[in-house]
Amino acid sequence: MSSNANNDGALEERTDLSAETSSLLESLKSTPSSSVDLATSLTLLQTHEKKCRLANDTPSLIRICTTCLQLCHDSGNNERLIETLKMLCGRRSQKSKAIGAMVQLGVGWVLKDPTGCELADVDSSKGETEEGREALVVALRDITDGKIFLEAERARLTRCLAVIKEQNGDVSSAASILQEVHVETYGSLSKREKIEFLLEQMRLTLAKKDYVRAYIVGNKINRKALGEEGMENFKVTFYKLMAEYHRHEKDAYELSKDYHAIYTTQLTMDRARSDSNSSSEDVDMTDFSAKDRGEPKWMSALRSTVLYLALSPHTREQNDTLNRISTDTNLEKIDACRETVNILLRKEIASYPLPHQEEEMESWDAFTTASDDGEDMAEYWRKILRKRIIQHNVRVAALYYRRIRGKRLAELLGLQHEELESEVADMVSNGEVYAKIDRPNNIIRFQEKKSPETVLSNWAGDVSSLLHLVETTSNLIQKENMTQ
Repeated sequence: MSSNANNDGALEERTDLSAETSSLLESLKSTPSSSVDLATSLTLLQTHEKKCRLANDTPSLIRICTTCLQLCHDSGNNERLIETLKMLCGRRSQKSKAIGAMVQLGVGWVLKDPTGCELADVDSSKGETEEGREALVVALRDITDGKIFLEAERARLTRCLAVIKEQNGDVSSAASILQEVHVETYGSLSKREKIEFLLEQMRLTLAKKDYVRAYIVGNKINRKALGEEGMENFKVTFYKLMAEYHRHEKDAYELSKDYHAIYTTQLTMDRARSDSNSSSEDVDMTDFSAKDRGEPKWMSALRSTVLYLALSPHTREQNDTLNRISTDTNLEKIDACRETVNILLRKEIASYPLPHQEEEMESWDAFTTASDDGEDMAEYWRKILRKRIIQHNVRVAALYYRRIRGKRLAELLGLQHEELESEVADMVSNGEVYAKIDRPNNIIRFQEKKSPETVLSNWAGDVSSLLHLVETTSNLIQKENMTQ
């Protein structure tokens, strides 16, 4: 006889019943062939379970409890299995280790890998059914509810139930079930498993068309964790899901950032793969390079990045991204992307449609991906692209003209006067350019008219800068002469 401390800190006496337990299990070694035999066996085991529980013999208790469940499972009696599971876990002063052992045994019956989420195959020869498996998952989830020591099992069982609901075509229920688990607060799950769970939450909420909740879930994922080694596939999946959300919001610049993250990740993965292939001695490089390996995955992401940058409103951040993209050597491999970036960076008036637009660009994902509400996205993005080109041309005109007649500017840009006036007014409202329109004289002024006081102040500032420069130069010359 030994003693252990209970949850209150008091010592509990423990009686070793391992010999008696082994004798009982040996006598029940053969699987019962009828329900009568099963009921008799369970009665004997449950009687001994009480003795082990009261004697605080946890190892023997675990063996008895798992044997009860195993007998029910082997007999194919799913209802008796669930009933026995709930009864044993609900016993007064039941040991947490015994509950954990029973739950882990049940998880092994519904999942191929207890640490994964892939459902185990249903063996109809043993009397297993899809409905019985779902009922077992629900029972296990109810048992794990509120138990911190089983939070990892609860998360996996919740995801398992969501998979079952999705397979049955009930995506809304699957998303709702998965949202019940706040996996980001669980300490027993690895970082990788948390990210995988949150990505599944995002996917189902997007499938449910709940875009607000999908955005909230997306913010729970740590971007720094996605940048760690070994997380490349998760990073690509995450930004694809974010692209789906931003496509619904029609946020072109955020879409360009999503696809640029996908592009850099795919590029890193392709380089790592090529390095691995080049270091392998079993690869015939002559034959390998001759094969048609298809288009690299990063190419599609780079195309989408450039296209959505072209569709984005002009900001300092967007312009900085364009300049960084223009230095990428991979841009030379896609003529349409190279031409588009060069046009947007040149301080020259661009024509619409762009080169390669009708032949190539309108066949890319941005134009071909359908909207959820049935809107023709190809036509929408085509209008946006035309608007961005007009805005680019107005900014270029503002660089070279202090003032110009509206009719002449409309001819230069190939627009109707009313459309030009509307675009200039919108750009002024957004703070993109400074402009004033003199309608009676049909003159557009792109530079603010300065008052005499402002001109004099600027002149005085320039003279002061010049005098300071002359004084500094004279001092340096005198210093040089003194050292000779």
